[in-house]
Amino acid sequence: MSLDPSTPVVVGVGQSAERIDDPGYRAMSPVELAAAAARAALVDCGGDVGSVAAAVDTVAGVRQFEISGPIATAVLGRSNNYPRSVAKRLGAEPGRAILEIVGGQGPQHLISELAAEIAAGRSGVTLIFGSDATSTLRHFAKADTKPDFTETVDGDLEDRGHGIEKLISRYTVVHGLTSAPIQYALLENARRAGTGLGPAEYRRRMGELFAPFTKVAANNPFAAAPVERTVDELITVTESNRMIAEPYPRLMVARDQVNQGAAALLMSVEAARRLGVPERNWVYLHGHTDLEEQALLERPDLGHAPSAVLAARGALGMAGIGVDDVATFDLYSCFPVPVFNICDGLGIAPDDPRGLTLTGGLPFFGGAGNNYSMHAVAETVAQMRSMPGQFGLVGANGGLLSKYSVGVYSTTPAEWKPDRSASLQAQIDGRPTRPVTENADGAGTVETYTVRRDDGRPTGIIIGRLDDGSRFLSTTEDDELIALLTDGEPLGHPVRVRSFDYGNRCTL
Repeated sequence: MSLDPSTPVVVGVGQSAERIDDPGYRAMSPVELAAAAARAALVDCGGDVGSVAAAVDTVAGVRQFEISGPIATAVLGRSNNYPRSVAKRLGAEPGRAILEIVGGQGPQHLISELAAEIAAGRSGVTLIFGSDATSTLRHFAKADTKPDFTETVDGDLEDRGHGIEKLISRYTVVHGLTSAPIQYALLENARRAGTGLGPAEYRRRMGELFAPFTKVAANNPFAAAPVERTVDELITVTESNRMIAEPYPRLMVARDQVNQGAAALLMSVEAARRLGVPERNWVYLHGHTDLEEQALLERPDLGHAPSAVLAARGALGMAGIGVDDVATFDLYSCFPVPVFNICDGLGIAPDDPRGLTLTGGLPFFGGAGNNYSMHAVAETVAQMRSMPGQFGLVGANGGLLSKYSVGVYSTTPAEWKPDRSASLQAQIDGRPTRPVTENADGAGTVETYTVRRDDGRPTGIIIGRLDDGSRFLSTTEDDELIALLTDGEPLGHPVRVRSFDYGNRCTL
């Protein structure tokens, strides 16, 4: 087919990784990991590396874990301009540099957004990358001798900020919703409530979902934990697989100790031809959608995120295919519930023979911070090149099932299409919400729950319903209630809640 010269194509992808126990471990900084992945993407496109680097007019960096919060600290130092530090190592001098907001949706969102910039003629060659050196940072944090990753480069930076205002509030923080395992455990147990399964049965379902992921990770050279595990290994609580927050043992939790980088190189068709990029390397974005879920406590069903399913359906519809036409999936898998959410909504069996990950998933491949799905895109592009005409879907999740970005990829040529995200978002925004009573007093029932362990001391966290149907947050250190939360079936159980200046407290 004859393509508009401004049609965007993904022409190169690259990944990098190192493990502390590797013989050639170099203690690479986040900038060095990203530069290694970006350099691999330049090589992967098949054009002259120097000419392609010189043609890059836009660079975009996914925010690292260590700079993703207002109180986060870069313990080994950081670049003042991460995107331009990476570009400098490649010999690129882009006119535009972007640092994206927090969220695992970031890689796919940036690809969709900046592909649109190419289609509009505002860019010709765009390089998107991200990295984390969390494992190295922790390894050297208390060492007497440590590397210094501080660097200063000149140039403008479009820093989009943290963008976490919708994800946290004083109300959630004072009730202990301060880490991803705790937050997602509440969502996971809310989903369990709808399945009718008991805690042990549901934990086995989680293990059955994730055991195939470990097999993929075991064969991925970039994986942080390349070990194949059985269902029983994943779900059995031991000293080395301790309970993090009900229902998650450690092996069910996204692995944040990684040293990884990944990058994607986008061009217009005109630029790709001018720079000598072979057409066999071109992969087209056939469908793309970015949606946001309702505020956490206002969602009618805490166990599901309809926006993510709608985003997937929107991207598939734009591509003109159905879920049965997809050859490969990589579904964001920080915990089981984001994967289950898409499976539930699209009618995909958790043991679908096509598999649900190309990388091995966040608990096993790894994925600190926000850049995991760039690795998913890299793997998908490679798969699509080896399966001409097939389709691969990447689902990228951010926040607390809060944001979802989807891309559908194929080597089949396709004209660029603007997405329908705005109209789909209006459907999400127009849905009913659940009222919230912040200062809760009286009788209620447990809607969902988890237990956090601070220095071994258990604290229960409950989202409950008052008799009027409104939702409340509460914590508890009551021995009887803690015992129910850890060893019984608390869902739907009656409780008594009282409000204090320091938050709500529950008892049986």
